[in-house]
Amino acid sequence: MDVEILSRAQFALTIMFHYIYPILSIGLGVMIVIMEGFYLWSRKQIYLDMAKFWTRIFALTFALGVATGIVMEFEFGTNWAAYSRYVGDVFGSALAAEGVFAFFLESGFLALLLFGWDRIGPKLHFFSACMVALGAHFSAVWIVVANSWMQTPTGYHVVGEGMSARAEITDFWAMVFNPSSVDRLIHVLIGCWLAGSFLVISVSAWYLLKNRHIDFAKRCMKIGLSVAFIAVFAQLISGDSSGRVMAEHQKPKMAALEGVFETQKDAPMVLAGIPNTEENRVDYAIQIPGLLSFLAYRDFDATVMGLDALPPQDRPNVNVVFQTYRLMIYMWGIMFLLSVLGVYFWWRGTLFKKRWLLRLFVPAILCPIIANEMGWVSAEMGRYPWIVYELLRISEGLSRSVTAEQVLGSIIMFGAIYLLLFILFIYLLDHKIRTGPHVKDEEQTHHHSMEVYVEELKHGKQ
Repeated sequence: MDVEILSRAQFALTIMFHYIYPILSIGLGVMIVIMEGFYLWSRKQIYLDMAKFWTRIFALTFALGVATGIVMEFEFGTNWAAYSRYVGDVFGSALAAEGVFAFFLESGFLALLLFGWDRIGPKLHFFSACMVALGAHFSAVWIVVANSWMQTPTGYHVVGEGMSARAEITDFWAMVFNPSSVDRLIHVLIGCWLAGSFLVISVSAWYLLKNRHIDFAKRCMKIGLSVAFIAVFAQLISGDSSGRVMAEHQKPKMAALEGVFETQKDAPMVLAGIPNTEENRVDYAIQIPGLLSFLAYRDFDATVMGLDALPPQDRPNVNVVFQTYRLMIYMWGIMFLLSVLGVYFWWRGTLFKKRWLLRLFVPAILCPIIANEMGWVSAEMGRYPWIVYELLRISEGLSRSVTAEQVLGSIIMFGAIYLLLFILFIYLLDHKIRTGPHVKDEEQTHHHSMEVYVEELKHGKQ
């Protein structure tokens, strides 16, 4: 058992499980703000009912996100002490900023959002919803900034030598706005919006198929589709911009993601295939000639660096990053198709009659979750062998006192706990969805009022 492999597996387990919940929280925060905004604008009770229902779902994802996120803070000190010492000045600043600017803002207004429905005015409650959503976005900002600095470090200098060397910030804003931070942040946030919108679409489709909460589900579906339709096109632009940054600053990662084994001009874009690392080629490749060169450099004749420029020990796991990157793109393609079809049939006035499309919408929530997870895997494993790009190798960031047996034991323990947490999350989520919103249906209220009026007339005549 290798302590490096086990430590990487442990961190992958904890961060991938944790990452399910923040993307849903950030996305749902946007949806809740939109729904409460519609309520303030129209004063229709249905929009307030929508906001209340999705706030209950938000609270569940937020709670799981906090509980699972704390674990990673400790892992920096237990498994990656050498890394923490080396980048503590940089990484610690970003994490401190998250606590000051994000977590306090989000948690400070969370109580008003959850319990202030009948205690504060609608405008103040809407403001609290905006602050919670903003806090969730700020949290993503600082985490992505810290991670992006590991990808494209700037604004620092290294002091000391050997084991005592460490990075210190020389320009805070250069560190924050490192070459990849803005593009990666936009890409992550749009992915979160897709997750939130598709969760709303999925649950709404399920209600419509079950003929439950019809008006509620239709309005939720329209809001979810609107956000998803905008976000899926925005993600296309963002992905292109992120790819160009990677082509400029992380050429080895791009070579691994795209399966480019040999440095070449007119490099093709491989849509699908199986990398063959023994013979340095992609088997069964479906590709478009010259497209990679054009997308990366806006020139079909541009030279794209291949993995042949790297020694074998410095190459990422090509099979993993190649396939996870494509799985992310395939998930985007499904979301794109479903969003376009949904908006098209909505425009035609037949959306809610297309039961086959509603059935596809129900499991579609898996698409943004898989896409987000696979995007992180390809981004992080594509940086191998560096934990801080071209500064600190993964092997150099490990704690020296942790044994393989200890790490394996913690993996088993975390695996069992996370499995129980996930079962609890699914149970509570299923319970909340099946219970449904406490909708004060306007038509039923009107019908009930007419019945009371008729009864009063009858008693009056008597």
